[in-house]
Amino acid sequence: MDRIIEKKKWNSKRIMLITGVTALIVLITLCIVFGSGKSKLTVDPERITISEVTKGPFQEFIPVNGVVLPITTIYLDAVEGGRVEKLFVEDGTDMKKGDPIMKLSDLDLELSLANQQTQVFNVLTQMQISRDQAQQNTIGKLQNLNDADNTLKEATRLYTLDKKLYAQKAIGLQEYQVALNAYDYAVSKRKLNAQILKQDSTSVKVQAQQSQESYNNMKNTLDLMKQKVGDLIVKAPVDGQLTSMDAEVGQNINKGERLGEIDVLSGYKVRVNIDEHYLSRVYNGLMGDFSFADKTYKLKIKKVFTQVTNGQFQVDMEFVGVVPTGIRRGQTLQIRLALSDQTQAMLVPKGGFYQTTGGNWIFKLSADGKTAYKVDIQLNRQNPDYYEVTNGLQPGDRVVTSSYDTYGDMQELVLSK
Repeated sequence: MDRIIEKKKWNSKRIMLITGVTALIVLITLCIVFGSGKSKLTVDPERITISEVTKGPFQEFIPVNGVVLPITTIYLDAVEGGRVEKLFVEDGTDMKKGDPIMKLSDLDLELSLANQQTQVFNVLTQMQISRDQAQQNTIGKLQNLNDADNTLKEATRLYTLDKKLYAQKAIGLQEYQVALNAYDYAVSKRKLNAQILKQDSTSVKVQAQQSQESYNNMKNTLDLMKQKVGDLIVKAPVDGQLTSMDAEVGQNINKGERLGEIDVLSGYKVRVNIDEHYLSRVYNGLMGDFSFADKTYKLKIKKVFTQVTNGQFQVDMEFVGVVPTGIRRGQTLQIRLALSDQTQAMLVPKGGFYQTTGGNWIFKLSADGKTAYKVDIQLNRQNPDYYEVTNGLQPGDRVVTSSYDTYGDMQELVLSK
């Protein structure tokens, strides 16, 4: 007997079709709802930083670290090399100009000095002998000239007498000629002796001058060697404090080797390292300040070293006005270096938002403080505390300045506990 089979109204194929259509409708509805509005994120106001935009004095400055140094440092280098024989003082000692610091020994240099002293003594002795001989020669030539004068005087007398007698025919020509010849010879001899004496004087003078120059040269060499030996005793060149001395008895020191430093304690300066990014903006005369013992002190740049090392360059700053009492060499100071004059500006406190936005936008709170929405802004200068706002915000606006790392692409924040 045939059985009537009842037709099923809800088969699996119909169920899957209805489910798919329903899901599609729901998806389209969600897209319409959420696509027509802004993406929102609910945040806890206590977990974010809300800051107020203000208008007030602004000065661009950078925080830098400076090390206190003496106003002047004199380097002690070994003028002569040698072995450290004796240390007169220790590192850190206050010195007066000329005080001995250490004694070096160099036997070769000291032997050369002794030899040079002997040579100078020998030259001096030879000069004395030559001077005595020259004096004796001069005396002999003066005696010869004196004899020639006496001979000429006698010959002149006889010649004058015989000339008269010959004129009176009292003597013959032969006798007169003898007197004339004697007179002429005496005149020539006197002239020759005078010329010899003159040449001798000139020669003696030249020889004495040459000997003196030779002696002076050797004496200067001796003085130089004495100075070199004297330099084996290292002395303080100025009043100050001896620092950085690291020498031991028996140690060999090379010529030109650094022995230590003398710090002139008449004042201090501050050596500051600055990032090379600011090289074009740093110049002599820029001011800075720092706090010390609950007081603020001022500094001014007096010298810029433009050489860049490890991404930094250095400047020397001098104290303006009062120098802090109790400040010490090597102390580190935290300085605010001003890069501009103080002006009035619209300010927003610094915060983590900048790392995400680059300063191009910020979340600004609504008037009721329940939401915060994106607004475009423009920032200009900055210091460690504030950014200067040039567009997009007004004094009294409240903004979210904490980090935006977890906000993604949200357009609006809902502030709700």
